Amino acid sequence: MRVTTGGGWVAAVAAVVVLAPQPRLEAAQLQSETVEAWDAYVRATEERMAGELNSTRGFLAEDFAAGPASAPQVVQSRSIPVVKLAATDSQGGDISVPGGMVHHWRGRVFIPGVTVDQILERVSNPRPADTAQDDVLESRVLDRGPDSLRLFLRLQRSQIVTVVYNTEHAVSYQRHGPGRASSHSVATRIAEVADPNTPEESEKPLGNDRGFLWRLNSYWRYQQVEGGVVVECESISLSRTVPALLRVTVRPIIDLVARGSMERTLSSMRQRFTAASANRRANGL
Repeated sequence: MRVTTGGGWVAAVAAVVVLAPQPRLEAAQLQSETVEAWDAYVRATEERMAGELNSTRGFLAEDFAAGPASAPQVVQSRSIPVVKLAATDSQGGDISVPGGMVHHWRGRVFIPGVTVDQILERVSNPRPADTAQDDVLESRVLDRGPDSLRLFLRLQRSQIVTVVYNTEHAVSYQRHGPGRASSHSVATRIAEVADPNTPEESEKPLGNDRGFLWRLNSYWRYQQVEGGVVVECESISLSRTVPALLRVTVRPIIDLVARGSMERTLSSMRQRFTAASANRRANGL
């Protein structure tokens, strides 16, 4: 199961915390009002997604991006378009998250020579190579259901500072008729590790750490098209906010590395499945 870990912006936020002049920025407490606003943001996002997945007009989020009059378009190329998003409330207004910063991105990739069934079989029965990423130190399946998984991932990002997390993720899968499927992953536990890989290693209290990663959800769609499958990923994560004085200059840096992280995740997924497809053809399968 490929997981977008938000590692790029974790490093960027870490840089802000380390370089900011106020020593008090070393620690952060996740507040109840931040959690409530995050939950509202996720609800608005998931309500929009549910409408898209149940629509007869399209299936991929990109099908709805240009408005009702736009016909669904699928780009079958090597490009990996990535866009920054923001959820809105029922009146179309911004959803403010006090004390936190939401990172919301969507990317799309075309994988040639595969089927939705082949992709679902692989992501729902992950092998070590399927979770192998620069920032995944360890992975294992904790529990398995007919259309669900519970995963443990130990994540690390080393840039400016080293940040290590022990995380658990609830993953579920759903089919939407022939050639269409979706999945979503919610991090149910994110614990920052203090003194990792030493005898003193311990987990910091949940929500009472340096605030680089407090929440992480990812949503995937898979659509069969001529010649392969279009895979779409939408990732939403929550970190501590940064000082207003630094926000204008720092946010573009965070966005740049977040965009790159999404591109690498999707590019790596395409490379893995393309290689598997080539192996099947070589073996006459």
